[in-house]
Amino acid sequence: MPSRPRAASSRTVASDVTVRGARPGEAAALTALAVRSKAHWGYDEAFMQMSQASLTVSDADVASGRVLVAERQGLLFGMAKVEPDGELGMMFVDPLCLNRGAGRALFDAAAALARRLGARRMPILADPNAAPFYERMGARFVSRAPSDAIPGRTLPLYEYDLTQKETS
Repeated sequence: MPSRPRAASSRTVASDVTVRGARPGEAAALTALAVRSKAHWGYDEAFMQMSQASLTVSDADVASGRVLVAERQGLLFGMAKVEPDGELGMMFVDPLCLNRGAGRALFDAAAALARRLGARRMPILADPNAAPFYERMGARFVSRAPSDAIPGRTLPLYEYDLTQKETS
């Protein structure tokens, strides 16, 4: 039986923030967090409806061992999903918790997981509102690429070099 990749081990970041692998039963809460985070940027109802599939975390995603969560005192306030090829498939932080270290902690944990999966680079199809964050993390803009949710829309595509030292 093939072994699945281990999620990042729990680690405390910036006092009381922990990043750990998602647990069975958390998919719906993580989907709601992704929707809340995306809606924070003022997208209209039609946009949010078209984005629903790309914002959904499934039980199978969680079971894959490639979904990470950031929590504080048992409350989930961030999540990231790494694809089998090392791509950062999703990363969202609850709007009430922005700029408090969860994004950096999740990014570092996602990069570590991508490395364990054998990737040397981590592609990131970014929401334009998140582009400055990925640049601060050290990701390099590559090009514009088709949106995974909205036909005709293009998004900035970044790449993070996994052979470089970690961001923190």
